[in-house]
Amino acid sequence: MSYKMHVLVCGGTGCRASNSLGIIAKLEEALKENNLAGEVQVIATGCFGFCEQGPIVKIMPDNTFYTRVTPNDAAEIVKEHIIKGRKVERLLYKDPKQQASVSDSRHMGFYQKQLRVALRNCGFIDPENIEEYISRDGYAALAKCVSEMTPQEVVNEIKLSGLRGRGGGGFPTGLKWEFASKYQSDQKYVVCNADEGDPGAFMDRSIMEGDPHSVIEAMAICGYSIGASKGLVYIRAEYPLAIQRLKIALQQAREYGLLGEGILGSDFSFSIELRYGAGAFVCGEETALIHSMEGARGEPTMKPPFPAEAGYLNRPTNVNNVETLANIPVIITKGANWFNKIGTERSKGTKVFALAGKINNVGLIEVPMGTTLREVIYEIGGGIKHGKRFKAVQTGGPSGGCLTEKHLDVPIDFDNLLASGSMMGSGGMIVMDEDDCMVAVAKFYLDFTVEESCGKCTPCRVGNKRLYEILDKISRGNGEMEDIDRLRNLGKVIKDTALCGLGQTSPNPVLSTLDNFLDEYLVHINARKCPAGRCKELLSYVIDPQLCIGCTLCMRTCPTEAIIGERKVPHTIDTDKCIKCGTCVEKCKFKAISVR
Repeated sequence: MSYKMHVLVCGGTGCRASNSLGIIAKLEEALKENNLAGEVQVIATGCFGFCEQGPIVKIMPDNTFYTRVTPNDAAEIVKEHIIKGRKVERLLYKDPKQQASVSDSRHMGFYQKQLRVALRNCGFIDPENIEEYISRDGYAALAKCVSEMTPQEVVNEIKLSGLRGRGGGGFPTGLKWEFASKYQSDQKYVVCNADEGDPGAFMDRSIMEGDPHSVIEAMAICGYSIGASKGLVYIRAEYPLAIQRLKIALQQAREYGLLGEGILGSDFSFSIELRYGAGAFVCGEETALIHSMEGARGEPTMKPPFPAEAGYLNRPTNVNNVETLANIPVIITKGANWFNKIGTERSKGTKVFALAGKINNVGLIEVPMGTTLREVIYEIGGGIKHGKRFKAVQTGGPSGGCLTEKHLDVPIDFDNLLASGSMMGSGGMIVMDEDDCMVAVAKFYLDFTVEESCGKCTPCRVGNKRLYEILDKISRGNGEMEDIDRLRNLGKVIKDTALCGLGQTSPNPVLSTLDNFLDEYLVHINARKCPAGRCKELLSYVIDPQLCIGCTLCMRTCPTEAIIGERKVPHTIDTDKCIKCGTCVEKCKFKAISVR
């Protein structure tokens, strides 16, 4: 059926949580009431990326971009925009710099410096309709490979592109494929690592929700190039929408002859099945992932042998993460030379980041390698919330480091981030402002890695626990100067001796904050104070008798009855009962309570 207009509604997890499905239902209801159901199609797409402004509704073909839409807005959109051709001004994005409404996403600062390669179809197609994927050159790359290229030519094309693994390691993808292709076996496997475990990360989830066929096509291409006939997607069970859409896409691909026996009339056969993980962070490491798929405990093993030689069921196995695979079809269709002109000398292409934290434009972004942190934070991200001062940005999730203002002009690529004391990781990027305590931040990430350690090796199992205990001691006001050297020495030992990437990189948040925020550690130790006011044990709440009028509001809301005093008489706080929750500060209308 041919439609005059399409209404694209974000159907990703974030917008669904804000009732985008209700918006779709109301739009369809309003269209039906106005006899427009045959002329205007409503489509649930994947993530648009601009999560801060969701739920998002986009009208095509005029590309009108409506933000923070609710189901109650649906009737007005149909009546004003679709019927009368007038934009609903109150739903348009308000640019804080221009102080004006922007109707077209191409003119929004959030999108202008982005280049969407891995995310090229997210927000543009119905992820549950294979024909929409095919209409945007979907499966053209697979067809080209099986009909025009030898397996080695495919490997060479990926090598020439310069694509490096986007899961965190940054190993050259083409080289990895070549290793797997050279080992002989009666059976080989292609594994998609969809076990996205970094706090605040949602890159892979969004690709699977918004463009599942790109992952399926890439796995088939990889299978063709290395001689594998079976694929496995290891995906965490906490991603129900991604799982649902992958299942639909797999069924459609089979029905269209794009998976199964004799794909597209060739001699190549390939099948894919899903395997579910239970959310163990360590299973993002490829050998731990493989053991989990085999039904064993998810623990890493020493390399060599690498999975390319002896992986799943001891057969040659190639493991790539979701974002890496999402780049493959477009590299084949547009050519390696097109791809390797994007990015820097040693880091080709683009990188997807989940931009989160104290940033105005929280969302999913994709930028060319070499884009600076300043561009990402201040131009795409719109700067720090509430006009606060930028303090740090954590790249690479729990395995990365905290970078400061002096790093803002560092071009983002694998080598520059490592040289700066952080890493690319899978793409988490959490921005912090002046109110964040860097000791507490390091402690937060270390608490995560301690919890997620598989326990197989002593440096990670015991060493990280000791690191955490020292940080906890400092944050409680019991630190001593010797603790600084203990943190440094222990962190370096863990990096040098841990078995896998989780352990080897786990001290990064501690070491990077020591390098960049040593003064903050020293204040915690010497003055027994937390400059940012985040470490509860180092805080004290005090009522100023000159400002307190004895209204009793704070007393009535205190959960531990720690506030004492008569009505119309200045109150006091019993420090032994005070749990430092901050409720009294929030409730006091006279700013009589301060934190010291």
